[in-house]
Amino acid sequence: MTEAPKVVAARIEVAKRRAALIDTAKELQVRLAPKTLASEAWEKAKNKGADIAEDAVDAVRSRPVAVGGVAAALAMFFARDPLKDAAVKLYDAMTSKPAAKKQAPALKANKPNKSASRPAKPRARRAPRITRKTETVT
Repeated sequence: MTEAPKVVAARIEVAKRRAALIDTAKELQVRLAPKTLASEAWEKAKNKGADIAEDAVDAVRSRPVAVGGVAAALAMFFARDPLKDAAVKLYDAMTSKPAAKKQAPALKANKPNKSASRPAKPRARRAPRITRKTETVT
């Protein structure tokens, strides 16, 4: 028994479609593998980072004075304690006389004077205790 040419053509078409479907499934399996997804995400992040860096470089080239001011302000903010100490030392070096190393009387450390300190707060007075006397009946 021989098959009709339409049936043979249909079987060949079904085989082709099945092979195409299996190839598509294998391709999706490779695309959706965690390793593939992670590497694609990494590549996208690298490209985005490179774009941001290029934009930053362009901004610096177009406004170097503003960027320099911001950088100086940040540097001064992060180094504020050493800068303050250096300014105090510089001021002390410029204002002190080489012969006299005495501090001004107002800057000397004084011992606390009891008479100059605040007066003590008066203690809160308690209400007198009321005691009950028990009477004994005789």
